Amino acid sequence: MKNTLTIIGGGLAGCEAAWQAAGRGIPVILHEMKPERFSPAHHLPGLAELVCSNSLRGESLDNAVGLLKEELRRCGSLIMEAAEATRVPAGGALAVDRLLFSDHVSRKIANHPLITLKQGEVTEIPAEGIVVVASGPLTSDDLANSLSLLTGERLYFYDAIAPIVTAESLDMTRVFAASRYGKGDGDDYLNCPLNEPEYLTFVAELLAAEKVPSRDFEKIVHFEGCMPVETMAERGVETLRFGPMKPVGLADPRTGREPHAVIQLRAENREKTMYNLVGFQTKLTYGEQRRVFRMIPGLEGADFVRLGSMHRNTFINSPSLLLPTQQLKSDPRLLFAGQITGVEGYVESAASGFLAGITAAGLVAHGHPPAVPPPATALGALMAHITNADARHFQPMNVNYGLFPDLPGRVHKKERRQRLAERALQALDEWRAALA
Repeated sequence: MKNTLTIIGGGLAGCEAAWQAAGRGIPVILHEMKPERFSPAHHLPGLAELVCSNSLRGESLDNAVGLLKEELRRCGSLIMEAAEATRVPAGGALAVDRLLFSDHVSRKIANHPLITLKQGEVTEIPAEGIVVVASGPLTSDDLANSLSLLTGERLYFYDAIAPIVTAESLDMTRVFAASRYGKGDGDDYLNCPLNEPEYLTFVAELLAAEKVPSRDFEKIVHFEGCMPVETMAERGVETLRFGPMKPVGLADPRTGREPHAVIQLRAENREKTMYNLVGFQTKLTYGEQRRVFRMIPGLEGADFVRLGSMHRNTFINSPSLLLPTQQLKSDPRLLFAGQITGVEGYVESAASGFLAGITAAGLVAHGHPPAVPPPATALGALMAHITNADARHFQPMNVNYGLFPDLPGRVHKKERRQRLAERALQALDEWRAALA
């Protein structure tokens, strides 16, 4: 229909795009293939399912993702509303109850009078009308084939999922509750401390463990922010101690000292009946995961409710294909949003969906998109990166302050992030006022 927006994909980006467009008076048809068909990594029937982790990362404005959250809050983001309504304790991070989060978004989408949810797989791009493709990093093969005809290419990187264990199966005589540097309530994380011999033995077994082999036709390109733990260990015996197993900011109450290494467990739900192994994404075989991870102090009898897995992720070469508005250069009626564009992370996906939704609404209502957010904002900096990066070496990217334009004059290092955040929020408010 001429005045209706079509959105493919009911993940964070697709739902945010639908919400923003409908909120601007545009009728939306939102396509989601679940529950008719599930990707290899999804299992919940609802919309906006979180797969890799239940954390939306840091809250502080010292971190660019904290700034991006604040910008989305000010812009009326559905995803941020859902996150606030379903959050679980996580120290200085924003983590959510996955099921409650999905239920919240699903309910809001279902109850909006201008959004029609159509369940079933979309196998090709519609030939007419304004369309937002937010099919995610696990786009189905048939739709990916249709996209390849538009883009002339298909790229892959790999994402790994961390295991989840039950709280009742943990040995609490060996595990202690504490947040790094005492942030949050002090018990948002459980910690499994390792002495030096335990750490060295664990790393050796991790390296020797059997991994799931890759298929011959698949090119493995790991995203640095979601690296399998065994791949990190291959970089050197001390790598994990400076990565997911770093002990800094944590003191074992039994010794009063910082452990040689530590593995943190983060609550998976509000009831704290399940915990995930923070930073322990993996492609070990299931049997080896049970064997090796039960070597961790406190996890000797761990009951794994979900084991780690590896899955293919698809993204397009956005710098060569997309306009700053996320419109396809060769066919501007088509927009892309979410991880398929090369943004990495839940908040970044929601941000991409937010911008795609307001852009698509402008195209449907007025025949032209609204102004893009200035690069001084987190929204604008992220979009500028994915549409202007070096296309020859393009890889998925989290938002970070390295993407922002420099501040004028000399600024003390300790003040830089605060000044960048202040400038961003002022620029955001000016941009929003101009859109009204």
